[in-house]
Amino acid sequence: MKDFSVQGRVIGSTEKPFIIAEMSGNHNQSLERALEIVEEAAKTGADALKIQTYTADTMTLNIDNSDFKIEDENSLWNGNTLYKLYQQAYTPWEWHKPIFDKCRELGMIPFSTPFDETAVDFLEELDVPMYKIASFENNDIPLIKKVAATGKPMIISTGMATVAELDETVRAAREAGCENLVLLKCTSTYPATPENTNISTIPHMRELFNCQVGLSDHTMGTGVAVASVALGATVIEKHFTLNRADGGVDSAFSMEPEEMKSLVKETESAWQALGKITYGPTEKEKNSLQFRRSVYVAKDMKAGEQFTAENIKIIRPGHGLEPKYYDRVVGTTAKQDIKAGTPLNWNLLL
Repeated sequence: MKDFSVQGRVIGSTEKPFIIAEMSGNHNQSLERALEIVEEAAKTGADALKIQTYTADTMTLNIDNSDFKIEDENSLWNGNTLYKLYQQAYTPWEWHKPIFDKCRELGMIPFSTPFDETAVDFLEELDVPMYKIASFENNDIPLIKKVAATGKPMIISTGMATVAELDETVRAAREAGCENLVLLKCTSTYPATPENTNISTIPHMRELFNCQVGLSDHTMGTGVAVASVALGATVIEKHFTLNRADGGVDSAFSMEPEEMKSLVKETESAWQALGKITYGPTEKEKNSLQFRRSVYVAKDMKAGEQFTAENIKIIRPGHGLEPKYYDRVVGTTAKQDIKAGTPLNWNLLL
């Protein structure tokens, strides 16, 4: 799978993980707060900020029956109709430009998740550099084709999708013109638990679909995201808010600024640690070789005296014979007088 670039930032294994701060509905219907979220996200070192482009009417129908109602006591949104939830959570379309302008001003890459074809047309007018497809839309093949036809990079969350469904999605995207694709392992529960995240899927997905892979992470903390980098994730997406205590539709599973800073730092550390397959001392370790163990004379010895377990020892530092020669030395004879603390070498043996 090839690396690719978005506005000068390389996405792939040759660069540190690409970190996306997802605003979602955490603006709490305040443009001022939305712009503050952008500012705080930029300070954390995140590469991109993502929003979502829809209205309640482009998402669902304004109907109050069981099909359109969230009835799950484990859900953050239990009791809401879908329509009312999306009314609370959507980002007004007239806010998109000021949000994107603020991102660009602060050096972040702005983009969005469209949820229908009108959203794609709107985002094209704003010249977004890439697109995200949400897990719940990864089976919307007409939408996939519409986005892919822009020719821009696509990030697709894989939550709930079977291998067969993902194959259909990826084929549709590629056939419609997508050349740069990222699949994000995603567990579509909010929040998600580590034991339900199954990030071992990441390297399998990379090989299966020959594309960049990453993680759309709804767990709390940074541990799962850091571990995913060790498995090959090149993109990490996390929901982001100013303060979970402020509330909002997604606040309960969103990162606060200090947590996002930690995510940026620790995922980069994990990426740096991957390195390459190597054995033996690295350049930085070569100075440490002197502190390995070796054979030293532990007591003053006279010429002709035998080496024994009492007068030679395997100790640090490493200037003497390697420990593997210890048994060969025991029982041999000193060629000359030797002072305690002398590193043993073959020239001191008869």
